[in-house]
Amino acid sequence: MATATTGGTVARNYAEALLALAQKAGDASGWGALLGQLAGAIDVDTTLQRYLASPKIRGANKAAMLTRALTDRVPAPFVRWLQALVKNRRQALIPAIAAEYEQLLDAVEGRVHARVTVARETDAADATMIAQQLSKAMGKTVVPTLTVNPAILGGVIVRIGDTVMDGSVRRKLAMLRSRMTA
Repeated sequence: MATATTGGTVARNYAEALLALAQKAGDASGWGALLGQLAGAIDVDTTLQRYLASPKIRGANKAAMLTRALTDRVPAPFVRWLQALVKNRRQALIPAIAAEYEQLLDAVEGRVHARVTVARETDAADATMIAQQLSKAMGKTVVPTLTVNPAILGGVIVRIGDTVMDGSVRRKLAMLRSRMTA
């Protein structure tokens, strides 16, 4: 039985191979969207999940079904990549491969994701301004995911990977309080 690390490594290898094919075709983002849609379909369609996971159905039959379903909708190299995936009995990794692909694409395109906590709901203009300011500070395109937490009182808390930048009013008040009591 494969460990999570081995599955992650295998998924990353398949994602790297697909990204190389997509870059050669000049449509890395488009292929990522296709892979994401396929992973989403597998996540929500239990019949498709069971079909792809079934050891009773030959890999050739699974590959043929995917080929029939996708040939007119996706590029031929994408279909061949899927066929190789099924031939190697790795179709269960499609959702993990999609996640790895997205991470690789983000790295290639210089994009990072940030969790941004604000004190109150923000409008689209404020969200855009936050994204622009973070992108400027990081030197990369930052894609923020905003959450609201009134307990921070004001300001923002930004988490990018393991890095936390706390510019909340609550933190500033706590620092002021500790200085005053010291």
